[in-house]
Amino acid sequence: MSLTNRYDFVLLFDVTNGNPNGDPDAGNLPRMDSETGHGLTTDVALKRKVRNFVGLLKGEQPPYEIYVKEKAILNNQHKRAYVGIGRAELLEGDDKKRKGGNAVDEARTWMCRNFFDVRTFGAVMGLGINCGQVRGPVQMTFARSIDPIVAQEHSITRMAVATEAEAEKQEGDNRTMGRKHTVPYGLYQAHGFVSAFLAKQTGFSEDDLALLWQALTQMFEHDRSAARGEMATRGLYVFKHDSELGNAPAHKLFDLIRITRKDDTTPARSMADYTVTAPPAGKLEQYPGVELQILCD
Repeated sequence: MSLTNRYDFVLLFDVTNGNPNGDPDAGNLPRMDSETGHGLTTDVALKRKVRNFVGLLKGEQPPYEIYVKEKAILNNQHKRAYVGIGRAELLEGDDKKRKGGNAVDEARTWMCRNFFDVRTFGAVMGLGINCGQVRGPVQMTFARSIDPIVAQEHSITRMAVATEAEAEKQEGDNRTMGRKHTVPYGLYQAHGFVSAFLAKQTGFSEDDLALLWQALTQMFEHDRSAARGEMATRGLYVFKHDSELGNAPAHKLFDLIRITRKDDTTPARSMADYTVTAPPAGKLEQYPGVELQILCD
């Protein structure tokens, strides 16, 4: 069933003694706004976690396959699309030639139908074998920490070496030193948007929407690592509009979710150090035609 409502949502998540999103341009330090000191997590990192959760839950089977994943060769997925629509002959010939011809629209539809992340987030699929471009109905912003973060650097010791040559250099002592970066605690907020108009173009359905909400609330539970041992979704506030076009500006709805510190004199070290204020779930009196759904609190 296709969407007939616009949605805007606020996602809250936190990290304790971990690195929510390392910056490869800064030695994998936690991403940070250099002007304010607030922590950042990219939309790409959040979408990665949604993809991983859906792939885990659905077993990478159509219509819930994942297009952008580790070690994926994207053109091989494009080839599957042309085979799937019965136009494999368009793949023949010079490999350097861009292929697709008049079947690009059919191939794009096939990709949307089979890959959850294509019909959800969109994709540019014009590499070599052309499956067109999809503008996804679900978009997310960078997440920003409520308060400035402190990026701590820790020295760590590895009691083994990778090669015999490395062992010889250590002269019998196999210990090597490394560095690890963590945030003691950070509460992050991201905003998201779901367009009913774009959902109709990609085939993003009510079932897909329910799966998205499930992924956003549970994705950190299945993404544990040494750098992300304690991350959790702390709030998912969904504003459902009565219409496809929407009944209120998204930024005004986001302002209804307020996060404040209980005590500014000591550093925040847990969710208990914050107060989240939101309207009660249900219809919003100040914005007729908008309903607040609290899916995680």
